[in-house]
Amino acid sequence: MAILPIFSVSQAQNIPLNKYGLKVVSTVALYQQQVKEDSTKALVDIKRAIPNIILDIRYATSNNFMHEKMYNVAGAFTRLPVLRALQNVQRELNTKGLVLKIFDAYRTYTVTVSFYEKQKDSIFVAPPWKGSRHNRGCAIDLTIVNLITGKELKMPTAFDDFSPKASADYPHLPQKVIENRQLLRDVMTKNGFNVYKDEWWHFDFNNWKAFEITDITFDELQSLQGIN
Repeated sequence: MAILPIFSVSQAQNIPLNKYGLKVVSTVALYQQQVKEDSTKALVDIKRAIPNIILDIRYATSNNFMHEKMYNVAGAFTRLPVLRALQNVQRELNTKGLVLKIFDAYRTYTVTVSFYEKQKDSIFVAPPWKGSRHNRGCAIDLTIVNLITGKELKMPTAFDDFSPKASADYPHLPQKVIENRQLLRDVMTKNGFNVYKDEWWHFDFNNWKAFEITDITFDELQSLQGIN
């Protein structure tokens, strides 16, 4: 077993800069020290905490805008306060016979860099010199599913559609689609999230600035949480 170095509090806050001049938590040891100092920074497995949530992790398949598998694990992780907010959302939707379906949550910084290097787009893809709120464990891509039919509520577009219709306020849609989009937005906003203006499915936790850009892999997170 490898012995991880122990950091002091001051060392834990001294996050190294990468080649873009961005501070990135990229070692398990530094991540563990942060969590030890502040338990809210833990990246937790969403499915374990919310068993009836539906996962459709597109980047663990080739069914995504990159047309290739970007994750080797179909996992969904998020920070502890974000998880608690999602639990509240799920409880409210369950009373209406509805449930959340997650397309993506925490994303490693390395994957974000790969997205940008291929797409060279800074509207739908975060540039590597800024990083993504997904990299902070504070962004969730999701929709709503009817528990009885098992079908997604009709929304303006599919996930990761880069057309103008994907905008959170695009007006030229059937009334029922607008109502479904508004339902998602209302329940998320009520529980501490803000919609990204260009993507109806993307919600940022309102305290995202408190969390660092991170590059710990899903495999590493699963190992730390005892997930096989």
